[in-house]
Amino acid sequence: MHPYSIVIHGGAGTILKEDMTPELEKAYIQGLQDAVNAGFAVLEEGGSATNAVKAAIVILEDNLLFNAGRGSVFTKKGVQEMDAAIMDGKDLSAGAVAGVRNVRNPIELAAEVMHSSNHVFLSGKGANDFAIKQGIKLEPDEYFFSQFRYDQWKAIRDSDNYSLDHTHQNLEELMRDKKFGTVGAVACDQDGNIAAATSTGGMTNKKYGRIGDSPLIGCGTYANNKTAAISCTGHGEPFIRAVAAHDVSALMEYKGMSLQEAMNEVVNHKLLKMDGEGGMIGVDAKGNTAMIFNSAGMYRGMRNSHGENVIGIYHD
Repeated sequence: MHPYSIVIHGGAGTILKEDMTPELEKAYIQGLQDAVNAGFAVLEEGGSATNAVKAAIVILEDNLLFNAGRGSVFTKKGVQEMDAAIMDGKDLSAGAVAGVRNVRNPIELAAEVMHSSNHVFLSGKGANDFAIKQGIKLEPDEYFFSQFRYDQWKAIRDSDNYSLDHTHQNLEELMRDKKFGTVGAVACDQDGNIAAATSTGGMTNKKYGRIGDSPLIGCGTYANNKTAAISCTGHGEPFIRAVAAHDVSALMEYKGMSLQEAMNEVVNHKLLKMDGEGGMIGVDAKGNTAMIFNSAGMYRGMRNSHGENVIGIYHD
């Protein structure tokens, strides 16, 4: 049987143990483990890598702790605008959505774009219209409301500042404390096919319809059976300019680097030179996995058919 594995992330940034209560830490660990288990269960039953990453992302989107789906942050207008992407390394098919509203699980909509639209990328109202046509589950605004996300937004909504994912209320702390709240998953299935998926609510107080790297194929999400499946989390603008996810694939294909070597080159060299803070997760078609970040922490998890199970938060 071909080795199979799944890796997930729930965001990266200034994540320090001293800022975490035992209860919150436990909740994050449980949320990550639940997502890993959901994806791994698909792989264990012989399911595809694309279905595995989608299953893992759905769990994270339904968890208020993570900035995606239900836990998405507020925009300048006080609403949630969500982005997501999924890619199949077997045939390079992909689907992505940006700026969607009231979609319970944007990753399921991205998958429908991949399978049923003859397109790769839909945005805004058009993406929402497609969601309705495909019978994707919608939720009212109240479903996406959480007090701590609202308080985050309220602290900076009257300014021109935007903020990444965070928990502090003080404006000075908000600007200093950086957490990049994206969720992602990559997987290798029993047939040796790989896939990647990413979902996010973006930045608190974002305006002008800002879109980050998460739904951009090759930037925040990429999968190719010849090389690797990658999902990124970080300050989106440098990741876009670096074409970070595809760059890992290119280093593997053209320079013969391993997954670990290529990811390390992009995260700890190329991105750092561009002030690109964050990280990425990856898997190759042999089932090898990697989780690399240049920030203080990254919510992450991995499980494979060799019996390994790893959940991490801090830089340890």
